[in-house]
Amino acid sequence: MTAGQLPEGRYGRRAAGGRSGWGRPLGMALAVLVGLTAAVIGYRNIAERPVEGQALSFRLLEGTHAVSLSFEVVRDDPERPAVCIVRARSRDGDETGRKEVYVPPAAGPVELTTVIRTSRPPVTANVYGCSLQVPPYLVPDPD
Repeated sequence: MTAGQLPEGRYGRRAAGGRSGWGRPLGMALAVLVGLTAAVIGYRNIAERPVEGQALSFRLLEGTHAVSLSFEVVRDDPERPAVCIVRARSRDGDETGRKEVYVPPAAGPVELTTVIRTSRPPVTANVYGCSLQVPPYLVPDPD
């Protein structure tokens, strides 16, 4: 027996030919398909923003734990309502106040102002994010 050879009869017979020739290409095609699907989902969730909010200015309200925030909302479809989450932060960077703001349908960019109450003295306020999925409790009555 030479080095690298297995003793005959000890491990059974070896299959002739080994693996089939289509296993590796099929695995590669499946990996490419999974990667492409992940890329499309990621692009839809990250790159395309149907609604976006941007802080314009904020004003600390003297004698209270509150801040007034003015912000602008731009949507791809101005006929749809939106919701934006705005927040205030303290000196150490902690979030000390948060509020959901209903953005009614309107043509073009919408400018809104809201007051955010805080648990500690605020130093800044910003728009955390916006969405077109408005919770039912924020939608005003049609009266």
